Amino acid sequence: MVSEERLKKYLEKTKNALEKVDILAPRRSHLYPVAQDFLKMAVSYYSDAEHFFEEEQLDDAFACVNYAHGWLDAGARIGLFETGGDDELFTLAR
Repeated sequence: MVSEERLKKYLEKTKNALEKVDILAPRRSHLYPVAQDFLKMAVSYYSDAEHFFEEEQLDDAFACVNYAHGWLDAGARIGLFETGGDDELFTLAR
């Protein structure tokens, strides 16, 4: 079972990443809807993580927050998102 303290750390990191990320793909690009989908998935999983945290289902919350951050990292890594070069919040290619 994950500790509440550890989970809070991951929730905070992912919240900060969600606030920082912007879609990099131009609106008319075929990648723009892909970027929107990646961001929607991240937001949805983060919302689920918050819900499970409130319900004290810490393992489920931990799984969801990791999925959320995974979507953000994947989008950043393949160039869908602008991250300001932040390699603390995101796993970047370089």
